[in-house]
This record gives sequence, structure tokens and C-alpha cells, in this order.
Amino acid sequence: MPKEHLKHQVTGFLNTPPIWINSQFGMKQFDFPQVDITTFSPTPFPQKLRLGHQMEHVFKQVLDHCPQYDVLLHNLAIRQGKQTIGEIDFILRKTETQQLIHVELTYKFYIINPDISEPIHQLMGPNRRDMFFTKMEKIENAQFPLLHVPEGVSALETLEIDHTQIEHQVCYKAQLFEPYDSKIKHLRPLNPNCIIGYWLRMADFQTSAFKPYTFYIPYKSQWVIQPHENVAWTSHYETMLDINMRLLKQNAPMVWVKKSETEYEKFFVVWW
Repeated sequence: MPKEHLKHQVTGFLNTPPIWINSQFGMKQFDFPQVDITTFSPTPFPQKLRLGHQMEHVFKQVLDHCPQYDVLLHNLAIRQGKQTIGEIDFILRKTETQQLIHVELTYKFYIINPDISEPIHQLMGPNRRDMFFTKMEKIENAQFPLLHVPEGVSALETLEIDHTQIEHQVCYKAQLFEPYDSKIKHLRPLNPNCIIGYWLRMADFQTSAFKPYTFYIPYKSQWVIQPHENVAWTSHYETMLDINMRLLKQNAPMVWVKKSETEYEKFFVVWW
């Protein structure tokens, strides 16, 4: 992986806001420390990993670089006999207070569907297979309790970690995409700063509004980063053909649009 791309990924991760501030839904957001990116040199990791696992590598490397925390464990599988019943993402120790913190890391891309009235139910993956509300319930009802079931307690004891002294937190970052030509006015209790683009359907993309510009369909590992000049931009017509092939497979692509030398946007084209 080019080192420049890796730096873009780290910067994109750090610049992505949490999907809520402080505590909501009975869950506290991890207070990410200030990171001096100029002195940080990330180590390459396989780009074939799922994007969520790539973000785990970024999170761990950044935390290893921060004096405020020690990473005690990362991605610990909890087994019941031969069956894996779950994984603990991270356990950190705050160096100043020695407080143990269990952090479940989530990095998501959600479109906002205003046809649904309740804000926390409006958020879904661009292919409609991934729901914010469902993920929240899984963290609260499955991932947090995993540390306190007998198998979790035993796995932590082997690492000399007391499950009764751990505080549960989430690092839940997200990029949100509002409907094309329709600004979202109310997102509370979610963080409106997460809105960084829009979503549309093919009929919208085919209009003359997009024809003057050039486009790029990023690889999934590039979804995290800000659009930039140094990619292979293509015409509206070429992009339309590429998008159409993806939509036929019910795969909603992210698209970058270059409107000028200084103006870029990102959006999803959905198939449904």
C-alpha cells in the first residue's frame, strides 16, 4: 500500500466525527486524544482486510503513538468450546488514572432516509443491509456483556485483567450522506457534523447538472479519505456506464466529483 494512501486513511479516520457527542443511548463515546500526525509514521497493513478491520489497525497504531493510553489487548476472540462467540475490540489503560476502558470500535457509512420519521432509524448502509439502530443494539446487548460472561471473564483473567474494573465505551465514527437537494434539518441526538455528502439515484446522476464535471469511483479502502486530485478522473458518460454495471449487481458505489481545482464532493448512487 502506498504510504501516502495510508496517511490519507489515518487523517480521514481522525477527521471523521463521532456519530454522537459524550453519552447517548446509555453509551459513552471514547474521548479521542489529540494526535500529532506530523510525528506519526503508520505501518502498512493488508488492504484486502474488510474496511472495519483496516480501521482497527489505524485505531491501534494511533493509540500506540499516544502517551495517554496503553493498549492492553486488541481483537481478543472469546470462545465457548470450539465456537467463537464474539470478539473484544480493545481494552485500554489510561496512563494518568490507570482506568481500564473497553472500547468497541465502529466506522460506518450511512445514508439518511427521511421517509422514516425517527432519526435513529433513518440511518442505513447505502445497500440497505446495515442499520445504525441494529448495530447499536448489538453493541449494548452482545458486545458489552461479552466481557462478563464466564468465557469472557476467564479470557481476561489469563491476561490479568479484572472485568469488574472496566468501563465500557464506544468509538463510533460515521460519514453520513443526506438526500440530494434536500438538507437534513433535524438529526438530534446524532451529530450533524457527520454529514459530509449526499446520496441520489441514477435518474438524478443522468441529468445535465452533473455532465460538466469529472468523476472517480474510489476503492472501499479510499471511502474514508477526502477526495483529492491524484486519482484517475473520468467523464460523466464513462462514469455512468461504470455505475450502471454496479447498480445491476445491487451495489451502491461511492463517487467523488471534481467540480473545480479546489471543489470536490462525495456521494452514493443507490440502486433501490
